[in-house]
Amino acid sequence: MQTTTQNPSLARQLYNMTWPMLFGVLSLMTFQLADSAFVGQLGRDPLAALGFTLPMQQLIIGLQVGLGIATTAIVSRTLGAGDELRAYRLGGLIITVGGSLVLVICVALWFLQEHIMTALGAEESLLPLIRQYWVPWLMAAWTGAFLYFGYSVCRSHGDTKLPGYMMVATSLTNIALDPLYIFVFGWGLPGAAWATVTSFGIGCLVIYPKLLKRHWVRFDLQELALWKALKQLNGIMAPAMVSQLMPAVSAMLATALVAGFGSASVAAWGLGTRLEFFSIVVVLALTMSMPPMIGRMLGAGDIEQIRKLVRLAVRFVVVWQLAIGLAWVVASGLVSELFSSDGDVQEVLAGYLLRVPLSYSGLGVCMLMVSVCNALGLAMRALLVSTLRLFLCFLPLLWLGSQINGIYGLMSGALVGNLFAGAMAYSFYRSGMARLKAEVASGKA
Repeated sequence: MQTTTQNPSLARQLYNMTWPMLFGVLSLMTFQLADSAFVGQLGRDPLAALGFTLPMQQLIIGLQVGLGIATTAIVSRTLGAGDELRAYRLGGLIITVGGSLVLVICVALWFLQEHIMTALGAEESLLPLIRQYWVPWLMAAWTGAFLYFGYSVCRSHGDTKLPGYMMVATSLTNIALDPLYIFVFGWGLPGAAWATVTSFGIGCLVIYPKLLKRHWVRFDLQELALWKALKQLNGIMAPAMVSQLMPAVSAMLATALVAGFGSASVAAWGLGTRLEFFSIVVVLALTMSMPPMIGRMLGAGDIEQIRKLVRLAVRFVVVWQLAIGLAWVVASGLVSELFSSDGDVQEVLAGYLLRVPLSYSGLGVCMLMVSVCNALGLAMRALLVSTLRLFLCFLPLLWLGSQINGIYGLMSGALVGNLFAGAMAYSFYRSGMARLKAEVASGKA
């Protein structure tokens, strides 16, 4: 009876924490697509210059997401243990460390920009355009990271509504300012970055006064055992950063494999991966909403409640992503015609949608387990899951499938690899939980 009364409450908590993140993530994706669409109207060179910033952007995002994961894990666990004052000081430490680290990276990228662009193969004619764009783009990257750290502190205190609303508001502001700055003011490509600086700056002016008013951040860091806190932070942040950067490496290697089958295959694979990103948006929202809940439960020593929460989330992800996958299968012909007028691309994309989406449940479980392990303080286990998913389950099966049945075999390899990765990740989580439960039990004893 106790279980049946607790589960609806747990499901309601998970829903209330997740839906604001869902709309926030969707809005961020929308503004990034809108940025590309507006810049695309300026011509090929501005779009190419925008493309050359993406690898550097992934570096900064990897740092900020890694630190965000560490924030929710450490602060929520400290709150769960009842030490609010230390949690507030940790919030101040995280914002100070994060803002400083991203600033150092941005300054280094500015000084090294020509070397980086040459290494990436940028044409000489693009360098002046990139130089004009990089100052506002680096400012936008730093402002976005600083705002993200504020969001992370909010989430660690269990407030996902304010970050969710602000993601929507800043994205809409960015979309509204893009045509004004790019075309009306005539700022061109740099105008897209200035629109982002403005919208993220407004977001900071809203978020940080609220954090200070709620006393969720304190900067009397001399009262904090600084070395111990930094060591604790790095223990989660460093593996999380590496795991965030690995998908980019994997995507480049997968694209190289697909490129061997021609431009139509590359185009179809690119469209398929964009559709995949939209298909897993609910999972992305869950990876943001669950860690603060798990951190508090872990701080309170309530391992059994964590197991119930994770079991509930996994069941939902499996059913939801399977339904999404079946929907893509049914609509594969219509969708392929809608997204491309090229017959070869349509054929390959339809083949993609008949295979890969059926594995989204496995991919979703794997992503969820990485987030859960980080929240539990099992950062190295999370990194191991990410590594094995990409370099044991995914890429080798892509290659093997391509050898057996060409591009369609490669897609079947992606299907099998994602399902295998989900099962592997869940087994790693369960063994980690068993060890954690034993440690908590021995500590209480």
